[in-house]
Amino acid sequence: MKAVWQRVSEAGVTVDGQVVARIGRGALVLLGVETGDTEKDASYIADKSIHLRLFENEAGRFDKSLMDIGGQVLLVSQFTLLGDCRKGRRPSFSRAAAPADAKGLYLETARLIDAAGIEVQTGVFQAHMQVSLVNDGPVTVLLDSRKRL
Repeated sequence: MKAVWQRVSEAGVTVDGQVVARIGRGALVLLGVETGDTEKDASYIADKSIHLRLFENEAGRFDKSLMDIGGQVLLVSQFTLLGDCRKGRRPSFSRAAAPADAKGLYLETARLIDAAGIEVQTGVFQAHMQVSLVNDGPVTVLLDSRKRL
């Protein structure tokens, strides 16, 4: 799995003009599920998303996690994170998991975040979404369950 983790002061998802998810302070996590990913990958991404210390303490240093600040997560499926742009001008998405497999692992990631006590909202799987965010910092990191970035 690959993920883009962004610290936000707020974020939301709109589908067909309707707001389907909205969070306040926390993280927007864009998630790409790759062929061969398992629940172990979902667990890795969920754990990192919850426990990354990318929120400031009183001294202004990165020392607090979502758990520490009571933050929220907006989890959005994004298969384009797996696009291979090395050849030609059109990315190949052959590494992206089949939709049924990807949806199951996407929902498992959300379940694991929720089970840890973090409020999680999700986008709509396979929908055309408008994602809005106010990136706080900006603070953005890349996660990869296979390469262990």
